[in-house]
Formats: sequence, C-alpha cells, structure tokens
Amino acid sequence: MNKTPYFISTPIYYPSDRLHIGHAYCTTIADAIARFQRLAGKDVFFLTGSDEHGQKIQRKAAEVGQSPIQYVDHIVASFQMLWEKLGISNDDFIRTTEKRHHEVVQAIFQKIYDQGDIYKAAYEGWYCTPCETFWLERQLTDGKCPDCGRPVEMVQEESYFFRMSKYQDRLLKHIEDHPEFIQPVSRRNEMINFIKQGLEDLCVSRTTFDWGIPVPFDRKHVVYVWFDALTNYITAAGYLHDPEKFAKFWPADVHLVGKEIVRFHSIIWPIILMALGVELPKKVYGHGWLVVEGDKMSKSKGNVIDPVLLIDEFGADAIRYFLLREINLGQDGNFSRDALIKRINSDLANDLGNLLHRTLNMMQRYNGGVMGQAEAPTTADEPLLTLAKATPFRYRTMMENMDINGAIKEIWQLIGRANKYIDETEPWKLAKDPAQSARLDRVLLNLLEVLSMVSVLVEPFIPTTSGRIRGQLGLPLAVTAEDLTALDGFGTVGAIQPGHRTGKPEPIFPRIEEKTEDEAAMEKVEPAAAKPATAAPAVPEQKTIPAVAPEGTGEISIDDFAKLDLRTAIVTAAEKVEKTEKLLKLTVDLGTEQRTIVSGIAQFYTPEDMVGRTVILIANLKPAKIRGIESHGMLLAASNADKSALSLITAPNLPAGCKVK
Repeated sequence: MNKTPYFISTPIYYPSDRLHIGHAYCTTIADAIARFQRLAGKDVFFLTGSDEHGQKIQRKAAEVGQSPIQYVDHIVASFQMLWEKLGISNDDFIRTTEKRHHEVVQAIFQKIYDQGDIYKAAYEGWYCTPCETFWLERQLTDGKCPDCGRPVEMVQEESYFFRMSKYQDRLLKHIEDHPEFIQPVSRRNEMINFIKQGLEDLCVSRTTFDWGIPVPFDRKHVVYVWFDALTNYITAAGYLHDPEKFAKFWPADVHLVGKEIVRFHSIIWPIILMALGVELPKKVYGHGWLVVEGDKMSKSKGNVIDPVLLIDEFGADAIRYFLLREINLGQDGNFSRDALIKRINSDLANDLGNLLHRTLNMMQRYNGGVMGQAEAPTTADEPLLTLAKATPFRYRTMMENMDINGAIKEIWQLIGRANKYIDETEPWKLAKDPAQSARLDRVLLNLLEVLSMVSVLVEPFIPTTSGRIRGQLGLPLAVTAEDLTALDGFGTVGAIQPGHRTGKPEPIFPRIEEKTEDEAAMEKVEPAAAKPATAAPAVPEQKTIPAVAPEGTGEISIDDFAKLDLRTAIVTAAEKVEKTEKLLKLTVDLGTEQRTIVSGIAQFYTPEDMVGRTVILIANLKPAKIRGIESHGMLLAASNADKSALSLITAPNLPAGCKVK
C-alpha cells in the first residue's frame, strides 16, 4: 500500500559557531512532528542541514587562518553530533557546499535569468553581513539593521537583480487564498503588511567576496547566500537529480523556521518558486524564540545555553520533554535551569516514573509479574477507561494541528488520572482477599494498558524513554504505526493479555536534587575535598570494632524493648516534600489502617524507589508535625558513622501489619 508522503524541514543552520539551545528547540519540534507522522502511517521525509556560504563565513575563516571549507567542516560535524545526541531522526542532512546543491542553484539561476527575471544593474545600498541581508534606507532602525540591531555597511557594486516586484500581487493573492500558508496568524499578518508596502527587486549576486556558488554565466559573481540557501529544500527533494522523488515529496508540507526568517521563507522563497513554475510549499510555520530571563540568547550577552552540556547532565529525553512541554509553539518561551529541573521532577519522575514503578511493583508483588484473568470492567473503572478511550483522538487532532504542547498535556492528564485510580482502587487491600483476585487483575490490567498507551503516545517526544517503558512492560521496544492505530480500540483489544509477563521495575527518571546556594558555593570552594579527580580509590583501613556500647547508650530491659510497637508496613505512595532536600512524604499501609510518615531519606531513596517496599515502622511513636505535615511513626534504618550511607530495614516477604519482635 502506498503511504501518504509528508515532507518537513528545519532551517539549514549557519555554521559561524556552535549551535545553542534555541536551534535544538526548533529541530526537536520538527523531529516530534516527523515521528508522529511516521506513527500516523505516512512516508516521512525530514530534512535539516547547514547553510555554509557567505561573506560572514569567509571573514571568520580568515580571522583564524583557515580556508572557509576547513572552518565550516568541524562546526558542521558538531551539528551532526548534536542531532545524534538529541535523538533527531532526520532522513537527510544537506550541506550547501555539496556538489548536488551547486548544480541545482546554478540551474535555477540560469533558468530564471534566461526567462528575463534576473537582470544586471549597479547596486548601492545598505548590507548587514551577520544577517546576510540588504536593506533600504527607510527600512533601517536608527541607522542599523532592523533584524539584529547591528551596524550595516554601504555596498556599491555591480550585481544581478531578481524581479521580485513582478510577482508581488500574485504572492499576495496566494496568501489571501490560502490562510494556512503562513502560520501562526500573527506572522501571516506581518507578511501581508510587509508585501503591501511594496517589494523591491532583490540583489542576488555579489562580487566583493568569492565564498559562494559562482553565477553560471558570469564567474565574477557568486550567488547571494539567501537565494542559495533557500533552494536547499528542492535540492534535497530531488528537483534536478531525482524527478520521481521530487514528484512524491514536493510541495513540502511544513517549513519550520524561526520567526526572524519567516520573511525569507514566505516572500523570497515563494517568489523564486513562482518564477521557476514550481508549486509553493503548503505551510511556513514561524516559531518563537527561546529566551533566557526574557532576553534573546546572544554571545555578547553571555546567556547562550549549550545543549550538549545539558544533554550530558540530564539526558536527551529530559531536554526534549522540557522544550516541547514548556513552550507553546509560535510563542516565545523562557529557558531556565530551575524550570527544567522542576519539570523533570514533577512530570517525568513523580507522575510518569511513579506510575510505572508503582504498577510494576504491584505486578511483581501480587502476581509474580504475570497477568491473570481479569474480571469485566466495573463502574469504578469507567473514569479511567473513558479518558483512555478519548485520549488518542484528542492527541491525533492536536498533533495534526502542530499543537505539541496540548498533545503532551492530554497524555499527562491520563497519567495523572491513572495515579489517582491507584489511590481509589487500593490494590494492596484487594491483594489480601483471594476472592478479589479477578478484581485485582482488572485494576492491574487497566494500569498496564494505560502505560502501554502512554509508551506509544510519548514516542515522538521522548523516544528513548518510550522504549524503556515498553521494555519494562514486556512489550516490543519499537513503536509502530500499527501500535498507534490499535489505541483507537482501547478497552476491547489491548496489548496486555492473560499470561503476559512484565519486566523488572527500574526508575526511568531519578529525581534531581536541587542544591541550595550554600551547597553550591561549598562545591565551588572545595571541589576536590569529596573525591580527588585522579586519585585511586582508597582501601578502607581494617579496624577491630570494640565490644562495648557506643557512648551515650546503655543497656535496656526486655520490658523497655516491649514498649516499642514495631510493625511491617507497605509503602503505597511517596513524594518529595517541597523546598526540602532530605524529606519524603510516605503513605504506608499497616494492614488495618493507612498512615502518613515524613522520613529524612530523600538523599538515599527516590519516591519511585519507595513505592511497594515493605518497611519496619515504629507504630506507637508520638505524632510530630514536620514542615506542616503530621507524621505518625518512624521508619527503621541503619547508617554509617558519618551518615554518608543509609539503608532501610525491610521485610520484603511479609504482608503489612506483622509484629516485629
């Protein structure tokens, strides 16, 4: 069966320096859309690349004593390395220095020249080298580039011009007849206003430098870098070298670009295509900027965020999730380390991680990891199952409309409902009654099916995590289009059948502990005190432990010990106490009652680690209020002398409520 083709592109990035988190944002959006469209059964062509010509590159290369190609080669390699680390699934990476692209640009330039739409004239005007953009005097802002605010240069040279003005009315009609062509609406309105001011013919060649593609009929000239760069989309689609591929994938479904270059993609590029007689792309989408503390990233401001360092510290999926969840596509979004950590802890560790860990722990504890024969759903299951049935349709609709943020919210609404469902159904109580085994299996089945659904829906956003979830669920690691289609029938034919075996629960997102300012300052002052970077591990000195009680303790009688009510308790829920480093809030089941415990073990155990554990509780300890939470009891644990290591005392094979004596 022939699949529907789908072509999405990012801008091709300029290798004047390494990429920052804003570039990663754009490419991650495109990757999420491409992955979704593959799941939706389409034949996707996802393109990114590098825009390597121009005066700016030639000057930078000269400053460091390199040829332009030497200069760009190592920077472009860093682009490709970043996309690999970030899990970008592009199908092609085009470089404008490639032979295939040179041939296409020259063929297009020649064709448009031969039909009279390119002509030679003298040029005198203002030019912004960083933006590679020509400006009229009336377009400058306080005598500077209106885009970047930097100084412009007066350029006087013989040049070739492209008759943009000839196509002005035709382009304006196309935009008005196709309201979806430029999105969001705010960008569309900006472009309409720009066109109505009148389009000038565009200077499309330069003679003052030679790092570019030569004009085929006049070798003194090189093609203007934007005319060269924009053409990459049809080069990669096979315009000159693969007509069958070009017929399949062109016109592009989406050109995803930053809002600062919408004008080039929605005015200059469409007019080039009109002059060629080639169909226009279906949509140009201008996303907002990723800003730091409300300000656009800039090396001169010292606020550029390196995505490679973030990936190395937090993992690619955590960065992808933050970028896609935190920011509404089309609007500017703020990046901060604190916001990143909070999003990881709340959404990934607490919500998703906790649901997976709790469910699989209960499967192991109550069913030995094997799905039993569940009873039919009851009214108690309806809220979860109704939401689960509705979620795939809402998700598809939002993703088709490029509402990535909204689609993620739909998934997390389902995750939150599943966590609440555990508290409502209390599987730990069902497990105590053999007559409730089919009911317990229904609860566990619903939870496993929801997690199976989640593992499919999150694949476009956090693909590595999707595979890890599926591995723990005992499902095939790779998600396919058939998996997404199957979700439409959730509740009738699911992924989990009787006899299905789940895997071992493992935390997928360990909670990140935020350091206080004092702790961070101490690390900077004494970074080597805790662990020398080059020293070999020390062998602990063997000492004889004295056979006397440590200072401050004394003998007690059996009657004293009998005053302690020590009982086994199963942890059913766990969360970090806000604005603390050491405290966890635990809900424990003692067999006859549920209690809340506040325990100072967060430096050694995550909430996911705790759920499902059978711990030893001092049940008759006087209640105490800790950080506004009333704690009814204390867990038993052992620690070493300097309290750098701690281990809970557990009784993994006993039910809740057993007396410890």
